[in-house]
Amino acid sequence: MESRAKIVGHPAHPILIVFPLGLLATSVIFDVVYLINGNTTMTVVSFWMIAAGLIGGLVAAVPGWIDWFSIPSGTRAKSVGLMHGVGNVIVLILFALSWLFRRDEVDHVPSTIALTASFVAFAIAGFTGWLGGELVDRLGVGVDAGAHLNAPNALSGRPASDIDGPAGRVTDIYGTRNLRS
Repeated sequence: MESRAKIVGHPAHPILIVFPLGLLATSVIFDVVYLINGNTTMTVVSFWMIAAGLIGGLVAAVPGWIDWFSIPSGTRAKSVGLMHGVGNVIVLILFALSWLFRRDEVDHVPSTIALTASFVAFAIAGFTGWLGGELVDRLGVGVDAGAHLNAPNALSGRPASDIDGPAGRVTDIYGTRNLRS
């Protein structure tokens, strides 16, 4: 199922999600470093990474929801997509709570509640990230129809199933069969 929300010919959600996922995951790493060495610079950095990750997560959610609404009802992809989306909403809520609990603290030092919210969100994000991979890799959500190993560049304007390869070879979705024969 081809993505409905694209940036320069590619599905927008997988492009945009790397920023909030990386920022939020790294905020947890900075919290762990703070717990190990007590350097409050780490808590300030973590606080601002959470803020940026939350903004990025909200931006990345928009094309994700657009694609989810395009998945046919009654399919495994629809239910996996729902778990992926709802799980990521929970991740954003937990990180938002962690951010709120740090907001008014000196050097944004996290309380036990703030740390717990971040750590639980981090674990859930690992699972929802796996679900996102399941959607693309196993269920083909966001994959161009006719995609194959020798598909033309997305900027070419040609469909993935278009003529490509040596001597104008037309291939099937796996790029293995000459369809002109």
